Amino acid sequence: MGQTVIEKIIAHNIGADSVKPGDIVTAQVDRVMLDDIMIPFIVDKFKEMGFPKVWDPDKVVLIYDHLVPASQQDDTRHFKIGDAFVEQYGIKHIHRSDGICHQLMTEAGYVKPGDVVFGTDSHTTTYGCVGAFSTGIGYTEMAAILGTGTLWVKVPETIRIQIDGRLPEGVMSKDIILRLIGDLGADGATYRALEFCGSTVEEMSVSSRMTMANMAIEAGAKCAVFTPDEKTAAYCGIALDAFQRQLVGDADAVYLKTMTYRAEDFEPVMACPSQVDKIRNVSELEGTVIDQVFIGSCTNGRLEDLQAAARVLDGKQVAPFVKLIVTPASRKVYEEADRLGVLRTLAEAGAIITHPGCGLCCGRTGGILSDGERVVATNNRNFLGRMGTSKVEIYLASPATAAACAVAGKIVRS
Repeated sequence: MGQTVIEKIIAHNIGADSVKPGDIVTAQVDRVMLDDIMIPFIVDKFKEMGFPKVWDPDKVVLIYDHLVPASQQDDTRHFKIGDAFVEQYGIKHIHRSDGICHQLMTEAGYVKPGDVVFGTDSHTTTYGCVGAFSTGIGYTEMAAILGTGTLWVKVPETIRIQIDGRLPEGVMSKDIILRLIGDLGADGATYRALEFCGSTVEEMSVSSRMTMANMAIEAGAKCAVFTPDEKTAAYCGIALDAFQRQLVGDADAVYLKTMTYRAEDFEPVMACPSQVDKIRNVSELEGTVIDQVFIGSCTNGRLEDLQAAARVLDGKQVAPFVKLIVTPASRKVYEEADRLGVLRTLAEAGAIITHPGCGLCCGRTGGILSDGERVVATNNRNFLGRMGTSKVEIYLASPATAAACAVAGKIVRS
């Protein structure tokens, strides 16, 4: 019997010929990511468990991104605890202001195809863009990994998503994943793997795949995965080995179900307040007045996202009384966008360009809104209170759609 991509990764990791959904196995962890919000709780649990050392300091990455720069007095406590921990245990991979954790984990080469990776943030599913098994965990589980290098995993069932054809103009991978979340529902993929395939997927850049893997968790998925290819190899700076080249779902693999789409049927969509699976076509929402636009986050803060926004904004101006906040996902993205003139185009249109980091996505470092205000944003969640008060309305969209809305001062198609 054939295997899905996730089953192949897990079986290879534990040295087994095969695994099946429901099996509980002990994974040997290839890499872990600790974020600044969770580090104090991880350290407390690690000490409580009595571990004398970190199992492999070279496999640990600590990233300060949610709280940089500090916007509340308690934020600096997280920095001090994190810095003391890495110094005590010899951890060398620390990023204090280089960008968002999920961007950096692949961009900086920490994750490779076939790896098993855990992180203390729910959007750790992002690393499936390069063909890794990656998922978010809590601080207790992370403390246990730091001490042992292992964690038990239940092999998930897999939902196969096949998309073929060419996307219409103005449609981005964000529109695809939003539509998929709407079709599945916010709990439709709970503890399941999403495996993406088809000609549309093969044509996508790694950045576009990142957007989709990132938001798999919004349908409850345990993980998401794309078959690694030459684009993946180039992005990761490697040559794919024999195992990595086999990370494709077998024709006779058993899937929970297969969902099939024609690329030509997609159109720009939005997730409406305040549920990520409340999906509507942008054409149904046109004319809704907005107060702010946010382009950034680990979902859509990459170079191709900023370029998509810049193409829409080139030669235009942000509407009066509308704030456009642009936050690159990493320092590398920021520098490349600057070199290519993308930041200049955005700035000339009236954008407020911030330092790399999580920013407004988690309601931090400027841009929060108040009662009755509406924001169109490119991040991954539109929950109540995420960007200000509980009466702020958050619409999730692609960078192209968001930029068009910023110019119009209302919801429009790009």
